[in-house]
Amino acid sequence: MSDITNAMRQLCEDKGLSFEVVLETIESALSAAYRKDFGSKNQNIKVNFDPETAKSEVFDVKIVVEDLPDEQLEETEEEIIEGEKNEKEIIRQLVKEQIFDTHVITDENGVRKFNPKNNIQLKDALLLDPKAKIDDEIKIELEPPSEYGRMAAQTAKQVIIQKIREAERNMVLADFKEKEGEVLIGIIQRQEGRFVLVDLEKSVGILTNEEQIPGEVYKPGARIKVFIKEVRDGIRGPEISLSRKSTEIIRHVFQMEIPEIGNGLIEIKSIAREAGSRSKVAIQPLTDNIDPIGSCVGQRGSRIQTIIQELGGEKVDIIEYSDNPQKFITNSLSPAKIISVDINNETKKAIVKVLSDQQSLAIGKAGQNVRLAAKLTGWSIDVVSTVEPEIKTEDEMEVIKSTIKEKKETKEVADAIEPEIKTKKEKVEKITKEPKETKKVEKKVKKDKK
Repeated sequence: MSDITNAMRQLCEDKGLSFEVVLETIESALSAAYRKDFGSKNQNIKVNFDPETAKSEVFDVKIVVEDLPDEQLEETEEEIIEGEKNEKEIIRQLVKEQIFDTHVITDENGVRKFNPKNNIQLKDALLLDPKAKIDDEIKIELEPPSEYGRMAAQTAKQVIIQKIREAERNMVLADFKEKEGEVLIGIIQRQEGRFVLVDLEKSVGILTNEEQIPGEVYKPGARIKVFIKEVRDGIRGPEISLSRKSTEIIRHVFQMEIPEIGNGLIEIKSIAREAGSRSKVAIQPLTDNIDPIGSCVGQRGSRIQTIIQELGGEKVDIIEYSDNPQKFITNSLSPAKIISVDINNETKKAIVKVLSDQQSLAIGKAGQNVRLAAKLTGWSIDVVSTVEPEIKTEDEMEVIKSTIKEKKETKEVADAIEPEIKTKKEKVEKITKEPKETKKVEKKVKKDKK
């Protein structure tokens, strides 16, 4: 293996590029150097480089076009001579992205015109290759130079730097494009105004104000889970838009913290989230011998507490999914006790009946509970209360009984502990009163002594 090959492989390892990309970069640089010293500015020069022998083959590449009348050839040559007066500006515009692009001449309608620098007429092409036809590439071999001048070497260096940067940018873009829609762990770099920059190792993502969780503090150096929302090819490289509000972050955390979900024994059916405040997660077991709610909550709430901490204190309700819309809606409004659910399949609207003292619980603070339930189930939910409900089913009767029983038990407990509370209160009052009486006695003794 030659020294050049070793150097190329080292560059591949350092930059994470393929050997073919580095070889193509060197060939492009040699083409630009040859064009600088020995060719013309818009000549289509291609170089084949052998890294093992360090030898190169140089070709002038032309595209075969139809034969043209002599008068048209003369007009084209005059246009090229006239155009070369402004050629620097033309080239600067044409080669902004690829400095080796062929200079293609077009007329006012955008139709390509004959350019002797990179076109060859069919009759001339047939002299070089009897099988040549229109639009074929004809390679005319040129004598490779023994060495290049200083300006050519500088041009080659600039080309290599530009091509390597471009290759790195394309590689990073392709890598993150594949990760679009995934959750990654990054490190907070810094905050610039309303934006937070997150280091994702190979690139930096942007967390805009709209995708940040209200009240969340972003400390430089802290690790953070982010959702890759969108990846675009920007002027300075890949532009990676991040999100902390996405429901996919909830899904990712559940998959990491709950083995039954990670292993596919429990499925997450839907997620409704108001980031930073509260979320509802609908789950369904895929096997009969598993408790979905218990698996997610964990012993003494250990698993759900870990998830809540991971989400910065965001409350999480775990809801058991049901194919029955009425049952699913009832579950989604937990912890409120529901009497009945009337649904309209055509309008996807549901009217939920509850006892009057359960209405505020069903709706939630600022309507959050019913709003999240609607997102979770995909139904428009209207909660209505009733003082004396019309009982139609056994389930409705059970709800009423359960609610009344809870109220009765609460009253019984209150009645049972009332004497104890009263006794403790009297003791506290007595203790508080004793120091005051002691002070009065002390004052009287002092007065008698006088």
